[in-house]
Amino acid sequence: MLMDFYISTDKKLLNIDFIHDFVQKSYWGYGRTRAQTLKTIENSFCFGMFSKSNEQIGFARVVTDYAFFGYFMDVIISPEYQGKGLGKALVEHILANEVIKSLQTVALKTKDAQALYEKYGFKKVGDSLLWMSIDRQKLK
Repeated sequence: MLMDFYISTDKKLLNIDFIHDFVQKSYWGYGRTRAQTLKTIENSFCFGMFSKSNEQIGFARVVTDYAFFGYFMDVIISPEYQGKGLGKALVEHILANEVIKSLQTVALKTKDAQALYEKYGFKKVGDSLLWMSIDRQKLK
């Protein structure tokens, strides 16, 4: 199944309508305008997941300074493709990216996917119900 898809960081391939329609209906992006969606894409390191026929079926973005910190946002898989391991493949791909691997801290917020992200080394931050992170910072 995963061989039928590919992931690209080329923003020119992104289907803005697909991304916006999904995110603006989500609990974390409810009410986001198309202009806001475009601005978030412009200012983020983006990962699009596509079928071999170039249909966009997934998306995620990382807000990052490209040196120390990255924040996972808008991780989505089209409903008809959910439950097939594609979300896991997307997260694994992002975490394997050289830029992301070099960051000292990678964080995210989630209301309902803690178990998924724990499998990839994310840990709960403090007593927050939403915040999780991978912290690679070396302390003296």
